[in-house]
Amino acid sequence: MRNVRIVVTNCNTTQEMTEEIVRGARAAAGPGTTVTGLTPAWGPESAEGWLDSYLSAAAVIDTLRTYDGPPYDAVVMAGFGEHGREGVRELVDVPVVDITEAAAHLACLLGRRYGVVTTLERSCGQIEDSLELAGVGRNCAAVVGTGLRVLDLGSGDTDRTETAFLAAAERARDAGAEVLVLGCAGMTGLQRAVGDKLGLPVVDGVGAAVKLAEALVDLGLTTSRSGSFAKPVPKRRGWRPE
Repeated sequence: MRNVRIVVTNCNTTQEMTEEIVRGARAAAGPGTTVTGLTPAWGPESAEGWLDSYLSAAAVIDTLRTYDGPPYDAVVMAGFGEHGREGVRELVDVPVVDITEAAAHLACLLGRRYGVVTTLERSCGQIEDSLELAGVGRNCAAVVGTGLRVLDLGSGDTDRTETAFLAAAERARDAGAEVLVLGCAGMTGLQRAVGDKLGLPVVDGVGAAVKLAEALVDLGLTTSRSGSFAKPVPKRRGWRPE
C-alpha cells in the first residue's frame, strides 16, 4: 500500500471533537497513512437537526475551498447524516468518503440488516434520508436515538454514554438489526466498549471511512466526472466575506 494522506473534516466548530475524531481515524489507519483534521472556522458548535446540517455543509465546503495545507489524497467527511458530501465531490479532485455511507456499506457486508444508534431523536429522519440517498436505506432496520446531545459525548461521563448507547442498541436489535452502526463521529471508541456486551458487530463510521479511503487511493480510483459529479459550472459565486 502506498503512503496515503487523508484529510478528515469535522462537521462542527468544536476543536475537542476534531481531536477525538482524528485519534479514532489514526487508530484505524494503516502504516504510512497520515491523517490531518480540519475544524471549520464558522458554523454550529454541534450539528443537530436540519438547520445545523445545512450550515455545517456550507462551512465544511468553505473550509476545503480555502485549504492551503499539505496536499492530500482523500477526504473523509466526519458528520453522520450531515449534508455536503455531493458538493465536496464536485469541489475536490480526490476520493470523498462520508462516514454515514461508509459505515452502512460495511455493515451490509456483515449482516442482512443493520441499525444505527445516534444522538438526539431529531436526527433520525435526517440520517434515514442520507442512507436512502446513498442507496443503503433498504437494509436499515432502525435508526434509534440515545437522547444524548452531541456535546454530551465529550463530557467525560462514559458510564452514562454507554448506558444510553446500550439501551438504544437493544431497541435496534429488537427491530431486526444484525449489525450496529455508531451514528455520530463523537461516538468513536464505543464499539470496543459495548460490542461484546451486545453480541453484535459494531461499525464505527470514522474507521470505516478511513479504510475505504485508503482502498480507493491504493486502487487509483476517484470520483467520476461524467454526469452527477462533474466539476462545478464556472461562474461567479458569492462566499462569506473574507
